Amino acid sequence: MANSQQVGEMLNVPVMRRRAIWAGMTSALRGVPIFPAAILALFIFFGLFGRLIVTYDPNVGALRDSLTPPFWQAGGSTKHLLGTDPLGRDMLSRIVVGASTSLQVGFFVVIICGFIGSVFALLSGYLGGWVDIVIMRLTDIVMSMPFLIVALNVAAIVGPGKYNLILILGLMGWAGYARILRGEVLRLKESYFVRLAIVAGCSKPRIMVRHIFPNIANTLVILATLNLGVIIIAEASLSFLGLGIPPPTPAWGSMISDGRSYLGLAWWVSTFPGIALFLVVLSSNLLGDWLRVRLDPKFRQL
Repeated sequence: MANSQQVGEMLNVPVMRRRAIWAGMTSALRGVPIFPAAILALFIFFGLFGRLIVTYDPNVGALRDSLTPPFWQAGGSTKHLLGTDPLGRDMLSRIVVGASTSLQVGFFVVIICGFIGSVFALLSGYLGGWVDIVIMRLTDIVMSMPFLIVALNVAAIVGPGKYNLILILGLMGWAGYARILRGEVLRLKESYFVRLAIVAGCSKPRIMVRHIFPNIANTLVILATLNLGVIIIAEASLSFLGLGIPPPTPAWGSMISDGRSYLGLAWWVSTFPGIALFLVVLSSNLLGDWLRVRLDPKFRQL
């Protein structure tokens, strides 16, 4: 009897483990905003696989199909569900592939900003002294600059291009991360586990990397999610002005700019990229707010 009971318990271990994993996933996703998460998931899917699923080449059009309206309007066609632009290029294909441009710029800029901001925050908050003074004054200088105007001038000097844009926005956007994360480092610096690590003989780099950084990771994720929308807007603004992603590469900002002269005749050329931009930025902000509430211990205690 005892042996059969032990065998039964052993057989139930995988079931119990699956139930525990499912319970953990359910708890982690409780209250997640479905609409923003779905929009961002679709945006990421288009960004990764957009060129594989589009029906038309986004850079090639037919002038005979120029300014074809969406399929539900008179003169529209199901061949081009969202119509075509002045060069006869399919709008839906360009919007889907344009998501890849925004995703790449947003993703790499957020990584650059997060990395620089985290390093400066750790050095400034933990080391203090003249290191703190120098880094914080540099942060104040960067934060005092009008972000888009400086980015616009630098882009005009170095020229348009995706990699130039990523570098410009990355070097201009780290200051907010450094300022906020430094406050978290100052708080953690006085905590008991850091003091115990000092008593145990841990070096300063080890304390910063192994003990403090994991405890500011939640704040870093929240900042990155909220900052993603800002970066996408900045990329679209520079592309709109002709200093971002150069044509013929699809970019939502340049697509909105292409339709400025046709708003009365072909409203869809600017409207649909604008709607895509609006949905992605709004979803990023809503998801960032949810993460802030979900990951911040002060909110979890309410």
